[in-house]
Amino acid sequence: MTASPHASISLIRSIEPLAAETDAWLVDIWGVMHNGVTPYAEAVTACQNFRHQGGLVLLLSNSPRTMEGVQAQLDQIGVPRNAYDAIVTSGDATRHLIEAFGSKGIFHLGPERDLGLYGGLNVQLVDAESAEAVVCSGLFDDTSETPTDYAELLSGLAQRTLPMVCANPDVRVERGGRIIYCAGALANAYEELGGDVSYAGKPFAPIYSMAEERLAALKGHPIARDRLLAIGDGVKTDIAGAVAADIAAVYVASAVHMERGAVLDAAQLETLFPDPAARPIAAMTELRW
Repeated sequence: MTASPHASISLIRSIEPLAAETDAWLVDIWGVMHNGVTPYAEAVTACQNFRHQGGLVLLLSNSPRTMEGVQAQLDQIGVPRNAYDAIVTSGDATRHLIEAFGSKGIFHLGPERDLGLYGGLNVQLVDAESAEAVVCSGLFDDTSETPTDYAELLSGLAQRTLPMVCANPDVRVERGGRIIYCAGALANAYEELGGDVSYAGKPFAPIYSMAEERLAALKGHPIARDRLLAIGDGVKTDIAGAVAADIAAVYVASAVHMERGAVLDAAQLETLFPDPAARPIAAMTELRW
């Protein structure tokens, strides 16, 4: 499935017509499958129906956690395992970048819940003052902090020219109706200070290569990109990454990019996707069959 770079964006209510044209879906998790607290029932049903027809559903997440960590989170939230075949995360892709630091002392900038990112890796975690490199997985407390709270810390790290790996390129997500900041917001601020940041998650190529390898292993052979469909709510991550990888995409509206009460219409889509070369083929208010 391909889309003309100048095509208009179709507003659709059902994903079913597109299912017949695809062999596998790359589905974003946070914002499409759940809101961080509650599963989206229609999205779960859509994925279950697609799998029942023989399609593969790969959940492609910018979570800084590994696949195992994300699956545990999905279990806790209540997203059933029969809604997907596999998971690939930014955390999985990030581990390769962390290994490249070798014996350098790493400062972990993020909550303790993300420390599983280093499981099995031969790394040395140190404090900010002793660090030779930084791995950012998010804010220490995303319930109360914003990137402005990190201005002094980031400035000091940038002055020492420490390289940073961003384990989650998302800038913001919606959690239970509330917008919170992610690692991408801190990484953007670090770059504005002149810091050097490496990314592995969406919209960057490494995570798409990992996803294609995983799908090929599940299918028994590679799946052509024109038989893939990416589904996500991130304009600069899910949609931009898919378009750059030559994969057709469907945008699912969320509070991350739209004000509450805003109507998803042609005018709104023109605002969200002004560049004809970076547009999804379709948009919907929620993933539904």
